[in-house]
Amino acid sequence: MNIYYHTLSNGLRLVHVRTTKQVAWCGLAINAGSRDERFGQYGLAHFVEHTIFKGTKHRRAWHILNRMERVGGELNAYTTKEGTMLYSVFPHEHLDRAIDLLADLVQWSVFPADELDRERDVVLEEAASYRDTPADAVYDDFEDLLFEGSELGHNILGKKEDLERLTQEDCMHYLKALYVPTNMAFFSVGPEKPERVFRIAERCFGSMNHVMAPRHRITPLESDPFRKVMQIGTHQAHTIVGARLPDMNHPLRFALMLLNNILGGPGMNSLLNVELRERRGYVYTVESTLTLLSDCGWIEIYLGCDPDDVRSSLRVIERITTRLGEQQMSARRLDAYKKQYCGQLKVAADSTEFMAMRAGRGLLYHGAMATVDDTIARIQAVTADEIAQAAAYLNANRLSSLTFQ
Repeated sequence: MNIYYHTLSNGLRLVHVRTTKQVAWCGLAINAGSRDERFGQYGLAHFVEHTIFKGTKHRRAWHILNRMERVGGELNAYTTKEGTMLYSVFPHEHLDRAIDLLADLVQWSVFPADELDRERDVVLEEAASYRDTPADAVYDDFEDLLFEGSELGHNILGKKEDLERLTQEDCMHYLKALYVPTNMAFFSVGPEKPERVFRIAERCFGSMNHVMAPRHRITPLESDPFRKVMQIGTHQAHTIVGARLPDMNHPLRFALMLLNNILGGPGMNSLLNVELRERRGYVYTVESTLTLLSDCGWIEIYLGCDPDDVRSSLRVIERITTRLGEQQMSARRLDAYKKQYCGQLKVAADSTEFMAMRAGRGLLYHGAMATVDDTIARIQAVTADEIAQAAAYLNANRLSSLTFQ
């Protein structure tokens, strides 16, 4: 695997990872997400992600959706609180087709009014389906409470009343303001020579010359921990317990990554799974998720259990996280956790999709793609003291929780 970088004449950064596989990926990582929406337009970032496929100055929706499928490829996208990924996977000989299509979408989408109305119903149905799935909805509501009063404190899918009034003009303005060369990174993974990839990219994206509109991201203030229970009439209780963390560039970020895996890694490698399910039988499932953004982060521990076992489960979690922050882990135990997590990373790295997304996000947020070997080296360097420092963010008096039952 060889990694190549290039910057187009208009400032768009490119990374190409050359492999020997015959299936290729390429796409755009865009530094724009739900936190960049204005009040009254919540859900716009996700709505643009959906409707960007609905027509350009050169193609109708059917032609866009069929462009990659007719050669066996796929076109896809997703939105987060801080970013959007727009990408395609295809047989490598169709690289020109994929890059040309992506460039058309970000430069010439017109968001036809009739298509917006049809897709609006799809997005509203998606939002409703999440509300019908408590195990998903509890995450959104927990994050809304954790970041209440900030632009991170609203659901990515948006509010029904906001979605119903989003217009073609709203979508066009969002696209022109944030889908600009200096706010995006192009990534490519496949067997093509880098010179060819960069030449095609220059031809397709080189004419983009609009500049970044002013952006006002404000780091959310720390709020007091909360403990809330919402009665929704479910047989199973769905609980999120978590806390605010530092950002993606913090010196403890690799310790936080390892800690997250220690708490909620796969199967018997999950400390919480062993304690809550295997030893005590409190929960049906437990998992941990780490999210690190440009200016803050958070951890969410999800557990599904009988409503009668929620309080006991929370007490166990508090004891475990507090102990990890107050008592340094033995070298032998820490090495075992590192070995398991580094093995996971190696397995994940065998996925071309994982590699492609990693390349895009790495270039966008850090200026370069971190290889799996780089990450493993940083994980291996984590000390017991750093694990304790990371766990201190999860001390019992800093944890918040939300339960649906």
